[in-house]
Amino acid sequence: MRDRPREVLNATRDPLAQRRAPGDREISGRRAFFVGIGGCGMSGLAREFISRGAAVTGVDAVRSATTAALEREGLTIGDDGPGVSAPAGCDLVVISAAVPPDHPVVVAARSAGVPVWTYAQALGRCMAGRTGVAIAGTHGKSTTAAMLAVALVEAGLDPSVIVGADVPQLARPGSPAVGHRVGASTVPLGPCAGEPGVFIAEACEFNRSFHNLRPTIASIGSVEADHLDIYGTLDTVIEAYAEFAGLLPDATDGGRLIIGHEGAHRRVVAAGLACTVETIGFAPEADWRIESRDARSATLSKRGEPALAWTSPMPGEHNLYNAAIAGAIALSLGADAGRVSASLTNFRGVRRRCESLGERRLPAGGSVRVYDDYGHHPTEVDSTLRAIRAFERIDDAGGRLVCVFQPHQHSRTRFLLDEFAQSFERADLVIVPDIYFVRDSEIEKTLVSAADLVDRLRERGVAAMHVYPFGAIVEQLDIALRDGDTLVVMGAGPVWKIAHGFMANEPRAEAVA
Repeated sequence: MRDRPREVLNATRDPLAQRRAPGDREISGRRAFFVGIGGCGMSGLAREFISRGAAVTGVDAVRSATTAALEREGLTIGDDGPGVSAPAGCDLVVISAAVPPDHPVVVAARSAGVPVWTYAQALGRCMAGRTGVAIAGTHGKSTTAAMLAVALVEAGLDPSVIVGADVPQLARPGSPAVGHRVGASTVPLGPCAGEPGVFIAEACEFNRSFHNLRPTIASIGSVEADHLDIYGTLDTVIEAYAEFAGLLPDATDGGRLIIGHEGAHRRVVAAGLACTVETIGFAPEADWRIESRDARSATLSKRGEPALAWTSPMPGEHNLYNAAIAGAIALSLGADAGRVSASLTNFRGVRRRCESLGERRLPAGGSVRVYDDYGHHPTEVDSTLRAIRAFERIDDAGGRLVCVFQPHQHSRTRFLLDEFAQSFERADLVIVPDIYFVRDSEIEKTLVSAADLVDRLRERGVAAMHVYPFGAIVEQLDIALRDGDTLVVMGAGPVWKIAHGFMANEPRAEAVA
């Protein structure tokens, strides 16, 4: 096994290691310094460390509502910039995935023999000694983890949660939405009462980060070609997922994998596992079978026995699938089926996951519906556009589906250019800003551009244009949009600013009249 720290390798040799690994003892009493503490996951991790007895300070390059909230809770947060250094007495540095290895704090810590944990390594330590639940898959991780978290909270199981997106239902009264919560160290009620507390986290495959986790239960919803700048081929991606699944303990020790019956390469990923393996999907042969007549109301059965019934508040069959995975895990943890069904029906969504921002008036009269979405892979684009087109009844109402899509990373765009072009066939007009440059090399940046994607779209008969900067796109939308249209702004970068800028730029009612 590769790219996994020695501590994890040693822990996973013992079939009971995940359940009795001294996660709390690794954290308690530490004086930890977080670099990039303002991120959604990192801020949640900081709070989790504090709950385990660590003293935490940190820095971030950007001041935000998150850093302000941490400061209100008593943390000292500094600015990450020239001359930054860890405080005296620091005995652990935790860094976000965006922090480079030559960061001055990292260099100084390693020179002084101070341990440096990546976010994924620290997350694995938090999962140790708990009933770790790792949500994996190319798509739907944040939504599935959020649905599961809310269901378990409402069922009284008091989980700890770290999700890479804001979940309004996890927020404390009067506080902004967060993607985390600190729960109980033991399960408080139900058939699992007294067991190690539930700890839910997304299992990110980028850079094989999920190999650092120590789960007891895991789900793999889908496995597709992505992050090919890291993996090179789909076969290598599948191999990485198989290695992740191999982290689960034996079935006798509670190990369980719920994997997609279709689309997750289950025969390869789950081959030879000693944990309980259950499949989930719409196929009649799946262990957990989803049935739906209208992509809204759904039922979930386990080997023919009714398990759950709910009505999805979120558009799309893919969200029924996410909900079903969350529901299956919740039931496996002993949650009450009635409470889980109600929770899935009343789920209020995740920020930037097919999030409805409401209606916005147009200067020429009329209005448009606006959505903001994180989708940045061709399958996600296609699923979201199909779901919104059906949910808004665009074909019946006579409006158009207009999409602003910012490609995320040049390498992903180049590797999946044809797939991206095909994924927009449900859109009537696509506006493409410049590709979001992150992690790729300067050479990679020269190999593909937003104009290349626009050309491929036009070749497939999709109306498309390249417009930049963001302000110009907001102006263009007022010109291009018509009454009854639906706008979806998509991408994993800062493209959300277009959606919110467009909403904020709404003309005054008297001007429209």
